[in-house]
Amino acid sequence: MITAHQLEVRAGARLLMDDVSFRVAAGDKVGLVGRNGSGKTTLTKILSGEALPASGSVTSTGDVGYLPQDPRIGDPEVLARDRILSARGLDDVVRRLRESEDQMGSDDPEVADRAMKRWTRADSELHAGGGYAAESEAATIAASLGIQERILGQQLKTLSGGQRRRVELARILFSGAEILILDEPTNHLDADSIVWLRDFLKSHRGGFIVISHDNALLEETVNKVLHLDANRTTMDVYNMSWKNYLTQRETDEKRRKRERANAETKAKTLTDQANKMRAKASKAQAAQSMLKRAEKMMSGLEGERAADKVARIKFPAPAACGKTPLMAEELSKSYGSLEVFTDVDLAIDKGSRVVILGLNGAGKTTMLRILAGVDQSDTGRVIPGHGLKVGYYAQEHETLDTDRTVLENMQSAAPQLTDTEARSVLGSFLFSGDDANKPAAVLSGGEKTRLALASLVVSSANVLLLDEPTNNLDPASREEVLAAIRTYEGAIILVTHDEGAVRALEPDRVLLLPDGDEDLWNDDYADLVSLA
Repeated sequence: MITAHQLEVRAGARLLMDDVSFRVAAGDKVGLVGRNGSGKTTLTKILSGEALPASGSVTSTGDVGYLPQDPRIGDPEVLARDRILSARGLDDVVRRLRESEDQMGSDDPEVADRAMKRWTRADSELHAGGGYAAESEAATIAASLGIQERILGQQLKTLSGGQRRRVELARILFSGAEILILDEPTNHLDADSIVWLRDFLKSHRGGFIVISHDNALLEETVNKVLHLDANRTTMDVYNMSWKNYLTQRETDEKRRKRERANAETKAKTLTDQANKMRAKASKAQAAQSMLKRAEKMMSGLEGERAADKVARIKFPAPAACGKTPLMAEELSKSYGSLEVFTDVDLAIDKGSRVVILGLNGAGKTTMLRILAGVDQSDTGRVIPGHGLKVGYYAQEHETLDTDRTVLENMQSAAPQLTDTEARSVLGSFLFSGDDANKPAAVLSGGEKTRLALASLVVSSANVLLLDEPTNNLDPASREEVLAAIRTYEGAIILVTHDEGAVRALEPDRVLLLPDGDEDLWNDDYADLVSLA
């Protein structure tokens, strides 16, 4: 169980929430919701013990399993299988078993005898941790999340961002923790894996807190909702299903609006009357009392939710370029003995709209990184055409410098902007006032997405490389990104699991990885998007 008492949560100097208290017990399946920047990710870090509140306390009983948004955790040299098994401390046990088995075949009797004793001890530890059934359970969870057997034998550093995230999710689900804290767990999952995850969470006997913009996941699994209102720095607790929450929240907002309207009418009447009476000395004291009463009437009113702000996103007018601004020939990439793709040719004409499809691990993100100049291919080359100007949106926000502030990141992306111009662009992406001076490291996933998109807006790029640009966005912000994709006049190469993003793109071609086959787009490929 997790108990939060009178929490005050801040991001730098900005107050996110104040005097927030709630409990999550076994059987509580909680949806933590709120607009991007309301403090959801910050709160989950505090609840997991990875960060501290400005004031207040968090206590927990039982094990807590935490899936952060950023999957780049753990020793990059560790095998994916061992990373999952480490959730129960079984990775070292299994490693010692394998080493002992190898040494038991030694021709030296003493070596073989010592190996047998080590194997016996390790085998006892393995059974204490659930036995070979636990190892099988880990493999089953991994397979259900689309992690192939060959991936389990790879080091974390060789995996894509989507594969790393699946491994971390498998690790948390395998941990057996009583309370799960999951920040956007469906990111990078295909349709079948999402369905399996819903069923897992529905049958989970403990409690969980999930941040997700997947309405189907929330509707099927949640029995309690915590809503963060960034405008009022408060939390509303709804002990009900997701469907009932949506209805109740709308009812609450109508009530607040009605109460505010009535109070404003009464306060105005009192204020007008007080202003008439103040001119007469004999009635000045009575007028002052009326003004105080009007002020008290308004201050004691529960705040109406202000209209949700949405970043206005419009990708740049593309810089002038030649007929074919970007080409690539005979690209290949391997990690050790693992071949990702080979001999891929690509020609991106002015205004082309290309979607890259392939299963997780097929090299989609790697291809974009090579085209962006972030990574180098093993063979072949990227050929820039006349006037090429690339804008790259990375799914894990690697293009952001987390050691620098929001403003400094913007100035680095667009050095031609004055301080005032940079702040103006940031303001349109909801980074106003002191928000521009926040370190990028403290931003939520949605805020990092907005900052990365803001950098694209000022880039004047004529070829956009977009890797999962709608991840971590609330529905309103996602619609803004989709509208920007629809109206952009330059070329776009898109990697996404979001079928809506592909519809907005209206691709003319598809690149299929790892084979590197290129084809004209047709609706038959649309069925592959959520599976890729």
